[in-house]
Amino acid sequence: MTHDQPYGRPRPGLMPPSFPSALAQPRHAAPSVIPVAPASPAAMPVPPRRGRTAPIWIAGILVLVLVALVGYFLNALGPAASLIGMVLALIPLAGVLLAVRIVDRWEPEPRGLIVFAVAWGAIAAVGIALGVDLVLSIVFGTASTPQAEAVSAIVQAPIVEEFGKGLGVYIIFVTARRAFDGPVDGIVYGALIGAGFAFTENIQYFAVSFLEGGAADTTVTFFMRGILSPFAHVMFTSVTGFALGLAARRGASAGRAIGPWIVGMIGATILHAIWNASAVLGDFWGLYLTLQVPLFVGFILGVIALRREESRLTRRRLGEYAEAGWFTMQEADMLATGAGRKAGLAWAGTLRGDRTPLMKGFIADATALAAARQRAITGRDPQAAEDEHVLLQRTATARSALFAP
Repeated sequence: MTHDQPYGRPRPGLMPPSFPSALAQPRHAAPSVIPVAPASPAAMPVPPRRGRTAPIWIAGILVLVLVALVGYFLNALGPAASLIGMVLALIPLAGVLLAVRIVDRWEPEPRGLIVFAVAWGAIAAVGIALGVDLVLSIVFGTASTPQAEAVSAIVQAPIVEEFGKGLGVYIIFVTARRAFDGPVDGIVYGALIGAGFAFTENIQYFAVSFLEGGAADTTVTFFMRGILSPFAHVMFTSVTGFALGLAARRGASAGRAIGPWIVGMIGATILHAIWNASAVLGDFWGLYLTLQVPLFVGFILGVIALRREESRLTRRRLGEYAEAGWFTMQEADMLATGAGRKAGLAWAGTLRGDRTPLMKGFIADATALAAARQRAITGRDPQAAEDEHVLLQRTATARSALFAP
């Protein structure tokens, strides 16, 4: 026995055979069995896009017309004036799009159709108006007298422009019927097309004012068009959209909707002609205060009334699902009112992990579910049952996630 080997045991080495390294931990007990990982949850189903998009070939035509319009503006106005006009035109466009977004918030339209509507107004409708102007100037000559200019502004412009814009609303009605449920949808699409048209038209007006009168004239033109009347074209084309929305609510086919479409364009043309006449012939400020302002107020009140009707319709349809056990009646009430949705979003924000996005998806899918059932009840959408199946899965999944611990 030595001092280095007490009690007769050998001195342990730094790398004993039982340990893989000097820092390894000894095994004191058998490890527990790792449970098998559960199967991955099924992907959230997505409603089919069929009947909710515009044909791709129309987008190709829009691109070609856009190239022609850019060339026209650069040649007629120059790059500097065109750029100044475009920057100024973006300001009223942003305000109009924000207002339309508020109207569309109840049941948002597909983003692709929103982009298409604005593009149609800004490109195709303007191209149609400029093309007709070119043909008429070749056939009859340029309007050079005050009488000819008045006829062009009061008769020709309203008819041609409202037809060009209204054609875009009708194309959406025909090609994307599953996203065109009623008057509110029609107003939204009409307003977006009108906003796009006003944007391109404002570029021209602002650029010409800058070239002819500098900053002073440009400021006056911006005040008149960008501040006093940014919603003029929006209101005109919304009349066409409203008429087609009523046709959609009644289940009219593309052929039977032509009558309401024409009636809507006539109404839009009359409003447009009155607006132009007030600037060309009459007392603009007098007509603006006594006619245009009341029309705008009536337009807002009409949209509010239609939104309330959408709310009642949503509550009625979701109540039917609540009776079948998919929702509670309290949830149906929450989903069908603005105040209820706001309270639901606030409650979701207090949950673990902030489930506000989940609640937003739940609200959107439940609203779309109510619209799908309405289409099924009216019999105008043979694929409504497919939408219903997908949206029920989505709402059930979101509902379970919201109440998960």
